[in-house]
Amino acid sequence: METDCSTGHTTAAETAAAEAAAAEGTTAEAAVAEMAAPEAAAPETAAPETAAPETATAGTAAAETVTAEAAAAEGPAPEMAVAETVAPEMTAPEAAAPEAAAAEMAAVETAAPSPVTSGTRQRPRPLPAGTRLLHIGPHKTGTTSIQGALFAAKDAMAGHGVAFPAHSRHPMEAALAICARPGMMGDARPTEGHWARLLDAVRATGKQTSVISSEFFADAPDDETIARIVDDLGRDRVHILVTLRPLAKIMPSQWQQYVQNGLRMGYEDWLDHMLRKAPYEKPNPSFWRRHRHDRLVERWARVAGAENITVVVVDDRDRGGLMRTFESLLGLPDGLLVEVPDTANRSLTLAETEMLRKLNMEFRGNGLPDELYSKLVRGGAVMHMKNTCRPAPDDARIVTPAWALEAATGIGAEMAERIGTMGVRVLGDPALLSAVPSAAQDGPAPAAARIDPEVAAHALYGALAVAAEAPPEHPAARTVHQTSSKELVRVLGHRVLRRLKRT
Repeated sequence: METDCSTGHTTAAETAAAEAAAAEGTTAEAAVAEMAAPEAAAPETAAPETAAPETATAGTAAAETVTAEAAAAEGPAPEMAVAETVAPEMTAPEAAAPEAAAAEMAAVETAAPSPVTSGTRQRPRPLPAGTRLLHIGPHKTGTTSIQGALFAAKDAMAGHGVAFPAHSRHPMEAALAICARPGMMGDARPTEGHWARLLDAVRATGKQTSVISSEFFADAPDDETIARIVDDLGRDRVHILVTLRPLAKIMPSQWQQYVQNGLRMGYEDWLDHMLRKAPYEKPNPSFWRRHRHDRLVERWARVAGAENITVVVVDDRDRGGLMRTFESLLGLPDGLLVEVPDTANRSLTLAETEMLRKLNMEFRGNGLPDELYSKLVRGGAVMHMKNTCRPAPDDARIVTPAWALEAATGIGAEMAERIGTMGVRVLGDPALLSAVPSAAQDGPAPAAARIDPEVAAHALYGALAVAAEAPPEHPAARTVHQTSSKELVRVLGHRVLRRLKRT
């Protein structure tokens, strides 16, 4: 039974002192990888910052230690996020001219093959029969919706010569394995066997067109890994699809996804680290590897060839647009792909996120094992809360401050301009990548996020239900005072006998 969990009276944990570092989380896209984020690295031991974001020094010993730990947990450090540090030809995000860039991007023409018209909608021509379409995300660009629709329609697609070879809606473990990434916090690390299983399923499709989707392919750390992915899937048949959304829309969604995987840092402090504090990789090095979209496209084009890359700029105003684009590329009839409701993948409200963030702080502060977090918190409390509570319209939302929106707009325009020069096919309006969400103009969020007691109760029940279902791995230890005299004599007698035998 779904409960309308509107804002109530119990005070949720309000934003506390910012951390210099914290655990990384994913989406997985994660639960699934839009949960994606669910990011998979184990959390670091965080040290609270003692200065405001504007004056905090990223080069303190604590911060340096955290950076090293985060880099070790995530693998190779991502390229720099802010333009002045990544390439000499780029300008700083704050200095970019979004209006001018948007006007330029509106004139960008898409590469061949040219689109064809279907009714009032322009549609791309289908890819050649036998293509293996690899959708690499990145996170928070509609990946979960399209994965759910593809999986639900796999039998119908087969009737049109299109195979969905994955054994589940999202082959997350296979993508994590080939990219040498750990699983979600506390989960078992994926193995090469997961990748081999997916490859077997792909090869079993023979000469059929097939489609594979996982946002975790965007985490491929280097050209060598990308080359292996392309070669293993069949270089002469692979076509890469990248879906993109405005950075301003991605940031709040990605932050709360990281919190679902252990992050303890508040939103504004997290933005400060991602946008202002070089090298822009604490506490989540994966963020810019995924969301510096021009460099993501550039890496894959360098290996797979620009002619084998299609970039789709998702227009959130056109709710079915992404489904129709996939249908067109795969040669499927209109309306075959339908969005499948998935409450488990919904984003958390500000109050829910703050409650979880405070729980993360307590969890890590008490040194509890990651496996317990995976089972009780993410798989129990969070999952049950998502499945049973529907956010109310007046729930406090995660609001991005104006300075961060300005930076995101500048970076988005810059990324769109660079992608337009790469020779890849671009579907949609690149100017949207520098758009600011209309909701951002509605004013600031309430000073304190408050959570309904019913929401908290559902979260607590979820954790308790999972704990009750799990069989105890070890019998509870008893103290001497809880053990009878008769049993103590028996145990001591056995120990004496063992010692006598050894002598």
